[in-house]
Amino acid sequence: MINNSVTEQINEYYKQTFGFSDDLIALVAECEEELAEAFDHQEKVAEYWQARVLRAFQEARISDTHFAWNTGYGHNDLGREKTEEVFAGVFGAEKALVRTNIVNGTHAIALALLGVLKPGNGLIYCTGTPYDTMQTVIGTAGSSGKNGEPVQGTLLEQGVKYAEVPLDENDWIDIEALRAAVDGSTRMIAVQRSMGYGFRNCITVNQIEKVVKLAAEESLRQNRSPEDRILVMVDNCYCEFVSFDDIGASGADIICGSLIKNPGGGIALSGGYICGKEALIDQISYRLTCPGIGAECGLTFGQTRPMLQGLFVSPRVSEGAVKGAMLCGKVMEKLGYEVCPAGNALRSDIIQAVRIGSPEGLSAFCLGIQKAAPVDSHVVPVGDEMPGYDDPVIMAAGTFVQGSSIELSCDGPVREPYTAYFQGGLSYAHSKIGLMTAVKELLG
Repeated sequence: MINNSVTEQINEYYKQTFGFSDDLIALVAECEEELAEAFDHQEKVAEYWQARVLRAFQEARISDTHFAWNTGYGHNDLGREKTEEVFAGVFGAEKALVRTNIVNGTHAIALALLGVLKPGNGLIYCTGTPYDTMQTVIGTAGSSGKNGEPVQGTLLEQGVKYAEVPLDENDWIDIEALRAAVDGSTRMIAVQRSMGYGFRNCITVNQIEKVVKLAAEESLRQNRSPEDRILVMVDNCYCEFVSFDDIGASGADIICGSLIKNPGGGIALSGGYICGKEALIDQISYRLTCPGIGAECGLTFGQTRPMLQGLFVSPRVSEGAVKGAMLCGKVMEKLGYEVCPAGNALRSDIIQAVRIGSPEGLSAFCLGIQKAAPVDSHVVPVGDEMPGYDDPVIMAAGTFVQGSSIELSCDGPVREPYTAYFQGGLSYAHSKIGLMTAVKELLG
């Protein structure tokens, strides 16, 4: 039971230091009480994944010798090899590619697509239009953001066929529409789990399993060889360690993500991961480096320690981020804003979308997040052009690692309906303070 005097002391500090009103403090406390059961569930999810991650470390026999690193080509870099063994173990994959020079989640996904798909192959996104930067990779939209010149090297430019299947009216994968879209050229079905800059719930592992089943059925119906079967690739960004669902058991062939999101725990300085079937990971590795070398070379630059330590703490860090997202959803819901997902909904990712409704409101909400940051709290975020995006984007993030969205951040494209995407927080307490500061700025 929480000591009321301690709570009063904390609240008084909030009022004196951050200027939070009694009404705001009371609203947040009310929401926390309503979320108690959901918070308890999330703590158990974190406990489960902490055990899974620990076991993967133990099975890989991680030693402090694996924190050393090589030079030059990076031949026989034991730390690099062990890091990839641990990631493969955590995600139930045959093999993993985990590198510091995978610059973000989009890069990891692009490597998977460009490494596997050949001219004439078909790619279907079964979750509708993908995230803005992926549209640039595919070639359906976007410019370099420098002088407005067309992007080169896209999937379409390289002869890959592309189609999208929208989600159904319940924001679920439309299996029958997907089945109708599959044809003889289809080589890969892609799933974007998180909403991106959309406004929908996260795709669950159960839905992905149905896509995997469909891909197997269609491959059999078309009498394809095992080497030419229809593959399933999952963009797993923001979803790691958030639910009991095990993406590794879904049967997906390739799983991609970023180390400056959930699995880096706020400690990894850069990087991304691609896990999956061994033959496919080998093929993708040739795109990362070059044919004939693949994953055998590539320095870790001493980053095996923060990558592994970040992975180890990530279940608990992700727990705090999810609880912060829940609180954001519940508070903004009570204030009359449209949110997705609902405040007390069980989660499969760490993102909370809030339709603010005006550019001024979006700016104010993001300013509040920036003011609550440990780094650059004095900076005013503004909408600006960014590579891979067609609209100006406002990004609030005073983070220790640049662009780290497992740290408290909020962003959104400056376009109607002016939606803020709240995510991250290395601790629940920081997410809570950030939300309260954002509400204070928004309401004036």
